[in-house]
Amino acid sequence: MSEVHANGLRFHVQRLGPPADRPTLRTPVVFLHGLVLDNLSSFYYTLAAPIARAGSEVVLYDQRGHGRTERPRTGYDPDTAVADLAALLKACDVPTPVHLVGNSFGGLIALHAARTRPDLVASLVLIEGQCLDLRTDAEPTGTEPTEAEPYAGGWVEEMANTLNLAALGLEAHPGPERLPTGPARKAARLRAGADALLNGTTLIEDVTLLRAPTEPELVDLACPVLAIYGELSELAPPARRLSELLANCTLTVLPGVAHTVLREATAPVLGALLDWLVRHEPAGTRSGVGR
Repeated sequence: MSEVHANGLRFHVQRLGPPADRPTLRTPVVFLHGLVLDNLSSFYYTLAAPIARAGSEVVLYDQRGHGRTERPRTGYDPDTAVADLAALLKACDVPTPVHLVGNSFGGLIALHAARTRPDLVASLVLIEGQCLDLRTDAEPTGTEPTEAEPYAGGWVEEMANTLNLAALGLEAHPGPERLPTGPARKAARLRAGADALLNGTTLIEDVTLLRAPTEPELVDLACPVLAIYGELSELAPPARRLSELLANCTLTVLPGVAHTVLREATAPVLGALLDWLVRHEPAGTRSGVGR
């Protein structure tokens, strides 16, 4: 299956199943990729195939406006992204709840799904996903904070600024009218897609209006969470705070890497995820799964 109509859009979807001779995990795994230059291929060539071979049904899709999915002008906010997810799972007849795996901005969407549609999410896996912003006041307040506090800005504001700069650069220096041949063709296609997404949709506006969840909003998160972050990532401190807030959160910090853990530390990410899926399978699964 490669094309699915859900929530009024045409989505590019890929599904992978376990080999016929493997025991099958009951809970499907659904992947959510990051923003702009990302698409389902970042998971397809790293985690998806090994996870399927280990016994899981795997669902990957290009999110709204990305990759080969239709690109409407509006709807790049978390609420719409979760509505897209719910509609797509229904259209594909994927049994819920699922293990929801989100990388980077996809992690923010996955976290929003776990908070607003807990019926869809059996467990949550955040791979360098934004979870909350921590106060980083430039000037001392005269008192030491007793706990990390959410604030308006931080990672979301930085991301919006970065997207604005990228949009201005693409607008000022558009790509060639005709795609080149050879290896440069892929880069030109990615550039053209990024230009259309940043300058032809409300994505930047929608991201600018985001706010990270507050600690009170996260503390009651019901599903188990696996948080995988790079030691050198700016998102590592919020991830550590998340692990303190949640009673059922496992934090894995990978040494020597930053935000690009999916690409630069694929093997340990895969190992952590495989172990997580087996340990969080409902009782009664056939013996030998994932071994």
